[in-house]
Amino acid sequence: MDSPVVWVLLTLVGLVGGAAGGYFLVQFNAKQKVQTAEQAVAQLRARAEAEQRELMLQATQEAVKVRNSAEDELRERRQELGRQERRLQQKEEQLDRKIEVSERRERQLTDKEQEHAAIKARIEEVRDQSLKELERVSSLTTVEAKDMLLKAVEDEVREDANRRLLLLEKAYKEESDRRARDILMQAMQRLNADVIAESTTSVVPIPNEEMKGRIIGREGRNIRALEHATGVDIIIDDTPDAVTLSCFDPVRREIAKLALGKLVMDGRIHPSRIEEVVERAKADIDEAIIKAGEQAVMEVGIHSLPPEVVKYLGRLRFRYSYGQNVLEHSMETTKFAVNIASEVGANMETIRRGALLHDIGKSMDHEMEGPHALIGANLIERFEKSREVIICIAKHHDDWFTNTLEGAIVQLGDAMSGGRPGARAESMERYIKRIQTLEEIAKSYPGVEKSYAVQAGRELRILVKPGEIDDLSAMRLARDVARRVEDSLEYPGQIKVTVVRETRAIEYAQ
Repeated sequence: MDSPVVWVLLTLVGLVGGAAGGYFLVQFNAKQKVQTAEQAVAQLRARAEAEQRELMLQATQEAVKVRNSAEDELRERRQELGRQERRLQQKEEQLDRKIEVSERRERQLTDKEQEHAAIKARIEEVRDQSLKELERVSSLTTVEAKDMLLKAVEDEVREDANRRLLLLEKAYKEESDRRARDILMQAMQRLNADVIAESTTSVVPIPNEEMKGRIIGREGRNIRALEHATGVDIIIDDTPDAVTLSCFDPVRREIAKLALGKLVMDGRIHPSRIEEVVERAKADIDEAIIKAGEQAVMEVGIHSLPPEVVKYLGRLRFRYSYGQNVLEHSMETTKFAVNIASEVGANMETIRRGALLHDIGKSMDHEMEGPHALIGANLIERFEKSREVIICIAKHHDDWFTNTLEGAIVQLGDAMSGGRPGARAESMERYIKRIQTLEEIAKSYPGVEKSYAVQAGRELRILVKPGEIDDLSAMRLARDVARRVEDSLEYPGQIKVTVVRETRAIEYAQ
């Protein structure tokens, strides 16, 4: 049993058995894979059939929708076509009716023309017969009868025309008056103007009562120097923490107020310092004058004016007429005139320039003789090319021989601004003129350097040149001025005439 042959046989048998088992095992696995593949193919086929059925169903539904949409669109188009056919049929019927009416009217017109021709022929026949009968009865020719008839008709027409003309003139006058009142009311309502209240005093606040003594200075040197430099009466009374400045000239009063404010703030108050600060205040006021002119030009809407004209215009800020500020009055006049011009269609640019500059002569009327309207016209004529603007300035007080629509409007605006309630106070103007006359009387004498009316016109202070007026001449000057004031002016109470002769010696250390 243990021989090699047996082992070989056993080995061969085992190999054969193993090969057979392996073969059957491979065959079994192959069958299993084939079955699995067949099942997968069957599933894929079923899924593909299901998707195909679903796609067919969707395609069928989409086709149904498209067909329904096409049927709806076709139905709407048929309905629209039917509506258009009905409208076309209605229009044809209307056109037929219009043609029929037109033909009927044409026939009626033809009949009337024929009737009119027959009536005209009958009238001509009757007229010829009437003329023949008239010539027979009156023994007049046709020409004579025609002249007589025309004269009678002419007299009747002239009388009727005169009567109608009088009625029309009356109606036009009433309408023009009513229209003018409406325009003035609209122009005044569109301008909200304040009432001006002018005073001849200004109040300067001070930090404490001790400052009053510093303002007065030793033996009154500081207050005298300030009054002499500014020409303003400085009132220091019991009013707490305040000093009052009194002067009819608003420019001098404003310079004094500005200078005193700077001195109080700085604390150094002595005569030489006072003169320096006053000069600086005058320069500041000059700058304020230019700014006031520029602001007025911008406010009324004028695009350009020469710098010299703007400066003259700014000086009106410190000029008052019957208590009314002249610069404010000029701008107010411009607004009134522009409102009126917008109603009547006048030239706006001419109105603006002419109205704003109409009182510019008041900025220099103390330097020239003549009415301020002509002074202003002569001044602006050097800068303004428009003749209409010059006429507006010269004509606003009837000082010019010609006038224009714009000139009349400016004149009307000036009257409205000056005549509105609260605009002017005549007593203030008379007071200012009296004060100005006082100063002019003193300045008319030789050797007078400056003259100031202070104490509300109760004192006339005259500063003379010490090289030309001695002490004896100063006394004589005071007496002469007092007598001339008595003869020239009417005033309440009495006026004190003070002549100040001051000699100064100035030297510089190098």
